[in-house]
Amino acid sequence: MSPNRRFSNPLNLLQAPSSILFNRYDQWRQAFVAHRLRLAFLLAVVYFSGWTSILCIEAWRSGWVPDSVIVVRFWKHMVALALLVVGYFGLGTAQGKARPNWALILLGWIACIVTNYPNRWDQPMPPDLAGWNLMFFGAAAVVPFYWRSHLVLHFGSYAYHFLINAVLQQSPFAEVDASKLLFDMVWMSGLSALVACLYERLSQQQFLTQQNLLREQRRSQRLLINVLPETIAARLIKRPGIIADRHAEVTVLFADLVDFTAFASKVAPSEVVALLNKIFSEFDELVKHHGVEKIKTIGDAYMAVAGVPESRDDHGPAIANLALDMQRAIADLSNQHPQGLKLRIGIHTGPVIAGVLGLQKFSYDLWGDTVNTASRMESYGHPNRIQVSEETYQLLQRSYRCEPRGVIDIKGKGHVKTYWLWDRFS
Repeated sequence: MSPNRRFSNPLNLLQAPSSILFNRYDQWRQAFVAHRLRLAFLLAVVYFSGWTSILCIEAWRSGWVPDSVIVVRFWKHMVALALLVVGYFGLGTAQGKARPNWALILLGWIACIVTNYPNRWDQPMPPDLAGWNLMFFGAAAVVPFYWRSHLVLHFGSYAYHFLINAVLQQSPFAEVDASKLLFDMVWMSGLSALVACLYERLSQQQFLTQQNLLREQRRSQRLLINVLPETIAARLIKRPGIIADRHAEVTVLFADLVDFTAFASKVAPSEVVALLNKIFSEFDELVKHHGVEKIKTIGDAYMAVAGVPESRDDHGPAIANLALDMQRAIADLSNQHPQGLKLRIGIHTGPVIAGVLGLQKFSYDLWGDTVNTASRMESYGHPNRIQVSEETYQLLQRSYRCEPRGVIDIKGKGHVKTYWLWDRFS
């Protein structure tokens, strides 16, 4: 939905367009003025409708004499009312939206010029100071933009007054002192134009401030999405606070580079970080490819999970595919590295609690016995092998080639039956 269409609803006439919808200040100003002018035209229609009704009643009571002042004023107001209705709907056209400053001038001239048309051509037309005050300050209050257009409106109305009196061969200062009239003209025009100018400068500064704030908010949100799962980040942005979910069944993977600590002590820190970055970047791509969630890296260890934050029925196969691809990736990288690289992977399936920790550096993590068991599957495994628990094996046995390792004694767990995951059946 376009901004102009969004704010063309009469029910929203009192609501200003949000700066979020616009990239540039001039676009927002144009939409704001076109929107606000619809309110100004509507108010003018209501005002002139009231006066037209009153004049119609007075003309009817006086016998509706065609040349009477009341009847002439009635028709002047009818013309003004018709022009205002045309202007109101004209703002909805492409030209009206593109040139709202023209509509501002038209609105003022309708109010000032049509109504100041002489009631009788044999009498001087006194200056309408009260009407000018109402129109100029009202326009500056409702549409405080395009101060140059406000000046065009003012001087056009003054020029009309002097022109009509010249045609009538009358003094334009009838019934008022010349110095007073000129002073009021300068004061009214200057003050109302100054109001429009100052408000526009303030609005421009406010728009730029809001845009800067919006850019920072979007930048913060992008950073948050990079740190947390997208759905969790969205929840945290919408409603800050504690996020904790219980998941009945997920599959957790731990992977560790064997003897990497000894290697790191022998080479430059930059080389260590560069190699880890290369390996973990490969793993990140695989995680994204298989649609699972990376939880964290701890030194040279890598943790991932399937089934959180969104549950999925194939969490076991998803992690199994990731583990097999991670071993292939390490095998390829090992051929390029003189020291060789070995990866040990452990997998376990079960319930976990997942949530967000921290106030400044957010961390999405998992807790529960499932996490501990998956870590034990890795630490009690062998290099270049993938060890899975009995629970994970039950999910994989029909589609993956697994070999029983037997029962091993795991600290804190006792005797546990485990399997080696070798490949997927063709």
